[in-house]
Amino acid sequence: MTIMKYCALIPTYNNVATAADVVRKTLEYLPVIVVVDGATDGTLESLELIKDERLTIVHYEKNRGKGYALKTGFRKAREMGYTHVVTLDSDGQHYTEDLPKMIRASKIRPEALIVGSRELRQENMPGKNTFANKFSNFWYCIQTGTYLPDTQTGFRVYPLDRLHGEWLMTNRYEAELLLLVFTTWANVSLVSVPIRVYYPPKEERVSYFRPARDFGRISVLNTILCVLAVIYGLPRRWFNTVFFSILFAFLCLYLNLALLVLTLFEGRKPSFPKKLRRVLGSATGWFMRVFAFSDYKVKLAKGATPIDFSKPAIYIANHSSVLDVLSLLSMHENLVLVGKRWVANNILFGTLARAMGIIRMEEGMDNFVPDVRRRVEEGYSVAIFPEGTRSLTGELGRFHKGAFFLAEELNLPIRPLLMRGHIDALQKSPYIIGSPSEITVTILPEILPDDTTYGVGYRERTKNIRKYYYNLIETDDLAE
Repeated sequence: MTIMKYCALIPTYNNVATAADVVRKTLEYLPVIVVVDGATDGTLESLELIKDERLTIVHYEKNRGKGYALKTGFRKAREMGYTHVVTLDSDGQHYTEDLPKMIRASKIRPEALIVGSRELRQENMPGKNTFANKFSNFWYCIQTGTYLPDTQTGFRVYPLDRLHGEWLMTNRYEAELLLLVFTTWANVSLVSVPIRVYYPPKEERVSYFRPARDFGRISVLNTILCVLAVIYGLPRRWFNTVFFSILFAFLCLYLNLALLVLTLFEGRKPSFPKKLRRVLGSATGWFMRVFAFSDYKVKLAKGATPIDFSKPAIYIANHSSVLDVLSLLSMHENLVLVGKRWVANNILFGTLARAMGIIRMEEGMDNFVPDVRRRVEEGYSVAIFPEGTRSLTGELGRFHKGAFFLAEELNLPIRPLLMRGHIDALQKSPYIIGSPSEITVTILPEILPDDTTYGVGYRERTKNIRKYYYNLIETDDLAE
């Protein structure tokens, strides 16, 4: 995975009262590219007084509009080797203190477009802004089939290699909407992050939005986008859904036929569950390699050793998509998964889950631990998601103690796995099938029973290993 490199992009016109202050505050967090869009009020001169080598100023004489300034800034950011650009306005509306959570959301989902979501019911909020945002949200939903709470915010994180429609961007305010729609049509995930916003009193407010002209341009653009949605955008989005549905139906049919055949010929033999898991592993491995047209990899982190599946261990992984389960199933027939009761009782795949020997955690510790112990004595390893349920955002949830208790009780090593890109390929809520450039399972260094790096006892280990995972989210270069 490419090492992520972030900068801020601040387009500005005549904002001499606020631009320099916004830039100084932003420099506390990120290098800054400022595009001065033909300012005539001293904005350029005020910015040139800031002596910081991390500040890059791009300016031109004629005012060309915000869309043109953004295109210019994106081009400059690429020239300087940045992979992600955080855009914010120069009028002081956005709180720079919100930059860390916007960047973190991007590091969790590096191929997603992060969109700030403002609280639009607050003091000094202009009524026309609330109406314009609701109007824009409605048409965006019609054009993409996706709801977004704030489609007009300028506080965003753009992954530069995942932008679509950039060459079609107009020069004015409506350019950000066009970019948002085309990127959504390309099945790039969107993540909404709550942000604060400041609106000064009416007499202090500076705005270059021309209600009649700019609203008219937006209306014309929405008309064009609605036509394009029917003939291009929505069919492109739905292709992934149709493709996935056919692929998944084929996988289910194949696995159920395999279950039937194996039951007829091997059903009474002790080796039956292992042979079924072998077939399941081959099928799910194939599915992961062709799903979402992404590059699927299993790789080693720095300091990690290759897995020896002949030696029992407790495997743990972060969990944000059902594809995490398929990745685990594809790893080896000696790996047995722990699941909830509903998995074993599911009408679609419950029979398959029971046949391959899934361990049901909700049976209670008195039954659960002996079941795991028996599997370990038979030479199997056990895989558990410590979060217990899928994260809907990709952010790490609270770790439960079960996996770490088992490792301590059975004196087993812990093999941590880090899943990346799975949620961008298949997201639960809202239901989105995307096509990230890469889906990876990274094998992290083994944690031996006598290793006190993460504390002593399963309770302390639970907390510290979660912190380890939490920090790994922001690590760009894990592989050897």
